[in-house]
Amino acid sequence: MKVEGFIAGRLRFKGRMAVVAIAISFFIIIIAVAISSGFSREVRSAISRSSGDILVSNSAADWYGEDDPVEGSGELAERLMRLPGVTAVAPAVYRAGIVRDGDEIYGALFKGTGADTASLEVRIPSSLAESLGKGAGDDIAAYFLSDRIRIRRFRIASVYSDPVDTGDNLLIYAPLSDMQRLNGWSGDEVSALELTLDGRRRSRQEMRMKASEAAMVSGLAATPSMDRYPQLFDWLDLIDYNVYAILALMTMVAGFNMISGLLILLFRNISTIGTLKSLGMTDRSIAGVFLRVSARLTGIGMLAGNAAALLFCLVQGSTRLIRLNPENYFVSFVPVDVNLPMILLADAVAFAVIMLLLLIPSLFISKVDPSVTVKTE
Repeated sequence: MKVEGFIAGRLRFKGRMAVVAIAISFFIIIIAVAISSGFSREVRSAISRSSGDILVSNSAADWYGEDDPVEGSGELAERLMRLPGVTAVAPAVYRAGIVRDGDEIYGALFKGTGADTASLEVRIPSSLAESLGKGAGDDIAAYFLSDRIRIRRFRIASVYSDPVDTGDNLLIYAPLSDMQRLNGWSGDEVSALELTLDGRRRSRQEMRMKASEAAMVSGLAATPSMDRYPQLFDWLDLIDYNVYAILALMTMVAGFNMISGLLILLFRNISTIGTLKSLGMTDRSIAGVFLRVSARLTGIGMLAGNAAALLFCLVQGSTRLIRLNPENYFVSFVPVDVNLPMILLADAVAFAVIMLLLLIPSLFISKVDPSVTVKTE
């Protein structure tokens, strides 16, 4: 065992408040990282469930029109499915319509999907069901405008709710074949093909790259989800900036708390420093002794903060105890995602910064005169 390690093991530090402050700082750091990752995961997954990660259509601006369908969707879907990172390709038919209940009129976007198979049955969002005062088993009348008004009466098969508000709160799901007949299309004509990507490929850069590949393969317009929901992705970027600010602030708080703790340790052991100097130990070696003690205490605080944060994530992830207003936060609960690589990176960066800050008080050791401190003792 080195001399520095032996001496560091014999020193005792009573600054428990500094360790508690470090634990609280790391707790906040991990919670911030987990919540940021949770928001990103929930919002991106909700968008993917709603309309895919990439929308392939004839027109990026008018993909829900009835005049310009994508033809040969079956063969095109097979080609798009061969792209690396694409996990699913689903055909969809979109049609704007109006739902009327007495004197109340609600604009809605009907989406025909292959997952809905019962003819003239639809799934409606809970917000619309509450406005209409209807539920599963009830009928609704829908009006579709084109060269003439077309009326369809649908039966509500179920009412769905999504914890994430993507802005598609009036999206009504209907059978694909019903919407194709409404538009007068064949079974191989659709409004768009929705591409779902692997969860690891949902960054802005990956989606833009895959959209370019899909456009080259199909010869059509390929629109990534960040272009269709810019407000959501801008909001996620704002959350990331806030997390960076929290990481910097909490790291500085933990660092300065540890600096004060180290200074207390140095002042209480000033005679020990003088003795070690008189025995021929260099300033660098003595500083190493006290930095070892500080690193041990920082590590204890970091582990305690991480354990408390992971326990919070476990409770919140399983119970969704803390709720949010989706009108303000897009999500109805505080989402958490234990992104282990990001957590380890945050721990490593914060620990390294704290240790660098501790080099400042260690300069005090060079000012200690052993002839004065030993004589005083």
